[in-house]
Amino acid sequence: MTGAIPLLQVFDMPTSIHFYRDMLGFEVYQHSPEVETTEGRFFHWCWLRNGAVELMLNTAYDSNERPPVPDAARWAGHSDVSLSLGCADADAVYAELTAKGMALEPPRTSPHGPRELSLRDPDGYDLCFRS
Repeated sequence: MTGAIPLLQVFDMPTSIHFYRDMLGFEVYQHSPEVETTEGRFFHWCWLRNGAVELMLNTAYDSNERPPVPDAARWAGHSDVSLSLGCADADAVYAELTAKGMALEPPRTSPHGPRELSLRDPDGYDLCFRS
């Protein structure tokens, strides 16, 4: 094996792209063709990169099939998923994200040593920045 790239199902791709690209600094490395739907114009799948971290996003619904609001039972399961992201300085990540307007609890030192900053993405996945 040479690596792993998590694939996350998302409710609203434009919201997720804003979060990962504009807030967390990921670049959209590749994506499927854009589609025009009743939900708007977007692509259904993308591959994101930020340094050595790679992540893929895929819409949970096909074009014109997304319900008006997320199904609470389906999305509640995302709270069990946590992505651990290495970073140079969790406190610097905290400062950068709060400067962008994110309301976050400050990083803490975990019982096993690293500084950790935990937050949730728009779909409820836990992201833990560790330094």
